[in-house]
Amino acid sequence: MSRIVHFEVHAAEPERAIRFYTSMFDWDFIKWEGPVDYWLIRTGPEDEPGIDGGLARRRGVPPEEGAAVNCYTCVVQVADLDACLKKIPAAGGSIALPKMAVPGVGWTAYGKDTEGNIFGMMQPDPNAA
Repeated sequence: MSRIVHFEVHAAEPERAIRFYTSMFDWDFIKWEGPVDYWLIRTGPEDEPGIDGGLARRRGVPPEEGAAVNCYTCVVQVADLDACLKKIPAAGGSIALPKMAVPGVGWTAYGKDTEGNIFGMMQPDPNAA
């Protein structure tokens, strides 16, 4: 069985994306000292479940506005989904899919960052219906 161990965010303007994700989720970004623009992303303490990732300068064609999701979507666990939904436009992003229940699991919604990337959020709640 193969396990996902890393994720990547692609950005036309990395500094703008860094501001967005720092504002939304308080992630830490560390510039990689290699030959290309790349930042390591720390999403939380090592002793908690989850994965860390990276941010790369986008190469190629940007995502098409209004197109269906055609990628793996990362989902960020949040304590207060409603508060996060309010932060998205304030941070320069937009709502891609509004809040909806996943019965017995929690509440989910999708956002779009400043670079057109779609991400999910999940607030655990076994009483969601």
